[in-house]
Amino acid sequence: MENNDNIETRIDFKSETFKKYFKNTSWLFTEKILRLLISFVVTVLVVRYLGPEQFGLLSYAISFYGLFSAISILGLESISIRELVKNPGKRDNILGSVFLLRLIGGIVTLILISLTLFISGESTDISILILIVSTSAIFQSFSVIDYYFRAEVKAKYSVYVMTASVLITSSLKILLIILEAPLIYFAIVFSVEFFAAAAGFLLVYKYNKLKIFNWKFRKELAINLLKDSWPLILSGLVIAIYSKIDQVMIKNMLDSKQLGYYAAAVRLSEAWYFIPIALTNSLFPAIVNAKNVSNKFYFNRMQKLYDILAWMAIAIAIPVSIFSKEIIYIIFGAEFQSAAPVLTVYIWAGVAVFLGVASTQYLITENYTKLSFFRTLVGMVFNVILNFVLIPEYGIIGAAYATLISYSIATFSLIFIRKTFYQIVMMIKSIFLITLIQYLFEKWNILSEKN
Repeated sequence: MENNDNIETRIDFKSETFKKYFKNTSWLFTEKILRLLISFVVTVLVVRYLGPEQFGLLSYAISFYGLFSAISILGLESISIRELVKNPGKRDNILGSVFLLRLIGGIVTLILISLTLFISGESTDISILILIVSTSAIFQSFSVIDYYFRAEVKAKYSVYVMTASVLITSSLKILLIILEAPLIYFAIVFSVEFFAAAAGFLLVYKYNKLKIFNWKFRKELAINLLKDSWPLILSGLVIAIYSKIDQVMIKNMLDSKQLGYYAAAVRLSEAWYFIPIALTNSLFPAIVNAKNVSNKFYFNRMQKLYDILAWMAIAIAIPVSIFSKEIIYIIFGAEFQSAAPVLTVYIWAGVAVFLGVASTQYLITENYTKLSFFRTLVGMVFNVILNFVLIPEYGIIGAAYATLISYSIATFSLIFIRKTFYQIVMMIKSIFLITLIQYLFEKWNILSEKN
């Protein structure tokens, strides 16, 4: 890598590179915002229709599956995109190897969930709900096509697919509400969304004159991918536990109704999490390329990413926290007012989540995947312990505090590691608007000199 500190790090808004990534990001945001709006309206209707107890059961089924979902993903998402960016000529080998690995992971996930349900003695009705939801692990194997389009900075094809799948399943959910269908059909529609997405990805891949029959599984490549991704697999499992265990514990330590209140607040809080994911997914190739230019350029881009995400998270958290009661009442009705205190606390976890998503991209770029695992492990341990302590004492509000504290600990634990310490400095500069203040002072000085 060249360490040319004289390189221009300011964004050239007229450059073809900026236009390329801005267009790609715009596609991702358009899709995410459209999906968010559609899903938000439909989710509100579903929550109101099901009520706290039934919605709590559906959330429990999804959360239970979420505890195992990392096994089907195998930590291959960012690793696959990285390899496709670096080795475009090996596209068919990479896609073929990743697809088979993910398919096997999906099958293993279903088997493990079935065994867990059998051993735990879960009721038949709830077990059926969980197994129906879990079939989505098989359909998600075709997400490898999405990885390809993201690596090629052609997000519009993924947008077409994901938007279409959301429109289809949203229409089905509204139909189920009109027909006053039982809970199990809503679990089926959860998996149908991933089936529709799989079919869509196959269609757009063929539209681009590409054939999945050209995919080839390469044992050596698959082993190398798993060598890089195994810390991310463990990290994904840990993330799944500390992001879903609260809902599983609430169901078992309290009841389904309390989980319904909690899950409603969580849905509103996590609805914003598409922002850091869309931004980092789109800009990840640019960050990888910046590393090959210079350290100054590389860290400059990382700082800008931290700034944008931190400012967005804070801008969301402040009004939602202040008006949580009004928001819950308007959206879900008086029946869900117990969710308001949870929303007031939980929404602030978004600051740690936004910055955590960005720093994960840094860890992947630097191949610090083991650090990614260890920091999430720390967060999970704190989350489980805090939930055990706080839920019996404070109920669902205790679970919200457990999430806020553990997410923050996980994100900022990089401060204790010498080679990642500066990332925390960058995050702190973002949270306290230091870079924004520096930018405004620079502009002020320029204007003063001109005057």
